[in-house]
Amino acid sequence: MKLIYTEQALFSLEEALNFIAPKVSNKKLDEIKNNILDAADTLILQPQQGQMEPLLEHLGLEHRRLIVSHYKIIYRVIEKYIYITDIFDSRQDPEKMKG
Repeated sequence: MKLIYTEQALFSLEEALNFIAPKVSNKKLDEIKNNILDAADTLILQPQQGQMEPLLEHLGLEHRRLIVSHYKIIYRVIEKYIYITDIFDSRQDPEKMKG
């Protein structure tokens, strides 16, 4: 399996980190980022570990989610690829995720 981050996922991660940056130390910011990225890496060995994401069921694309603290790693498994499509701060309005 190969892990691929979409442009949207990278943008969302950066946006989430920029939002909390004024409230936490650089060390804590790095820790949060590393926890998210490390959790995503676990998908390579267990791609089906995440639950189906009910807020995206209407798309019919079998999006799954992996939850790390306040963040949802949204992904899809297509053949031998795992596409990380979004990293969503769950403290936001869930309607923003529906796409």
